[in-house]
Amino acid sequence: MPAQSHGRPAMLDHDAAGPQGSLRRALRVLEAVDRHPYGATLADLARETALPGPVVRELVGVLAAEGYLQSLDGGWLLGGVFAMLGQQNREQLIRIRLHHKLTELRDELGAAVYFGRYHDGELSVEAVAAAEHAPAVHEWVDFRATAHASALGKCLLSQLDHEGRLDHLSRHPIARLTSRTITDAEQLMHRLERQPATVPTLDLQEYALGTVCAAVPVTAGSTVGCLAMSLPLDNAHRLRAASELLAERAAPLMLAMAV
Repeated sequence: MPAQSHGRPAMLDHDAAGPQGSLRRALRVLEAVDRHPYGATLADLARETALPGPVVRELVGVLAAEGYLQSLDGGWLLGGVFAMLGQQNREQLIRIRLHHKLTELRDELGAAVYFGRYHDGELSVEAVAAAEHAPAVHEWVDFRATAHASALGKCLLSQLDHEGRLDHLSRHPIARLTSRTITDAEQLMHRLERQPATVPTLDLQEYALGTVCAAVPVTAGSTVGCLAMSLPLDNAHRLRAASELLAERAAPLMLAMAV
């Protein structure tokens, strides 16, 4: 398999709903604000982005809360977050911001939260926010070799094209981890190809007995990533509501990664 197929993201619908659509609309608002050095009104933003007024108002509220916009004399300017982008320690600052956002989300969900990426043909878990009240999954088998079983791994694989998935599975053969692990490659590929980007990917004790997980895409620019959460089995009744909230909270994280 050619090396360049590693991690190639599948094409996404530019008008997609869910976190991807929210990210694109937020970026359109930021681009419009950037064209107004003395401040843009909500009416300016609605006109230039062709978005409904209530949508613009909601996006501006989220962007302001996250530090991407600031209000001045009735208009909106780019916020202080952008001041860090030209600094040499940009990556460190973004990583600190990422950990801060994950910690906030951990406490809101009452669950361990993870940020994962797929890069150069491999899965990596780049940040974890866990605590005594929100324990992380015990990595009893290397996450990199078990993408077929974890919510995080399946979410990342679902964002690749068909050849990228085949390439990954050729290097990391499917293995049975629990009685619930999908071990049929054709069945797994079918599920990955039909996984909607707006619906959380689930792991119901497929990686480890006693743990349930959910993951949603975090795709910004060339980043193939995802946001995931895990709960002990005795809290499985909370998985649906928590995974829906996880999807809602993905857009601000995607924006942080995009800029």
